[in-house]
Formats: sequence, C-alpha cells, structure tokens
Amino acid sequence: MQTHPQAATVIAQTRQWIEQLVLGYNLCPFAHKPYQLGTIRFSVTPASKPETLLAVLKAELHALQAVSADKVETTLLIHPEALMNFHAYNDFLDDADELLYQEGLEGILQIASFHPQYQFSGTEVDDVENYTNRSPYPMLHLLREDSLEKAIAQHHDVDTIPERNIQVMQQLGVDTLKRILQGKAL
Repeated sequence: MQTHPQAATVIAQTRQWIEQLVLGYNLCPFAHKPYQLGTIRFSVTPASKPETLLAVLKAELHALQAVSADKVETTLLIHPEALMNFHAYNDFLDDADELLYQEGLEGILQIASFHPQYQFSGTEVDDVENYTNRSPYPMLHLLREDSLEKAIAQHHDVDTIPERNIQVMQQLGVDTLKRILQGKAL
C-alpha cells in the first residue's frame, strides 16, 4: 500500500491536534490510554478518488481486525487528497458503512468521522459545536466495538460527553479552535 509523500508531516500535525485539543481538553476520555500506549495506527493515504479511498479503507479495516488490540487499538485513516469537500465526504460515509456491512465487520468495527469542514445537520458552518469533529485533515477513525463498549462501561457518565464538549468549544471560541486546527501554538 502506498503512503502519502508528506505522511510524516500529516501525522505530526494530526498528533499535535490530538495532544492539544482532543487530549488537552479531554474531548474523548477514551483516547488517552491508546495514545499513551502507542496503539493508535496513523495511516496516511495518497488516495485522491473516493473509489481508491474505499479500497484503502477495506484494507485498513481488515488490517485492524487482523491484529490484537494490545498492538493496534484503533486506526486513523487520514486522506489529505480525497474528499476535501465536506458534503462529498459526508456522502462517502454511507459507502464506508456499506463496506463494513459487506465485509461482515458491522458490529465488530465502526467508523467515526472527522473533517476540517465538519458540519452537523442543523448547524451553521461556523457554529462552535462543529469543532468537536473538525480535524486538520479528512480522516476516518476505525474503532473496535468491543473496546468501545468496555470504555463506555467504565466511564461514569458517557451521555454527558457531547454536551460537555460543546461547552468546552464555546469556552475556547471559534478563533482559538481555528488556530489549533491550523497547528498554531496558543
């Protein structure tokens, strides 16, 4: 499988976003352990077309399933050349979910979505809550369902996470969030 020629830079910027925003503000309380243990796989693809990205996604799903969680807990499939338009990306998510079903991985793995232009339905483009799912590059987060279920069971109040994250986004403000996504120090 080919890697992106700027993979090291893309991974470094993604790590900075994770450290500064996701972990720094505890947006995902489940991310600390795999990040500290080094069990997050960062895969950067040069795919520029949705059909190529779908083939890469298929390979990454099977690669994740084939390795034990203590080696690779989760995968970030980062695709800086494909689906830069959020609406095209959002449409692609249906294809990604269909692929999970076709490969018999539904209920075993799931896909979370992050994009630089992420926009929840019913929000305006610059509404602060969209930043909970905005990332430096378009990416698909491949998760193990059993690991997610264990993490949720150990969390005292998982239902409050989205609400809390929106409050954090509001406190930070759009300008600060944009700086974080651009990799600028605060």
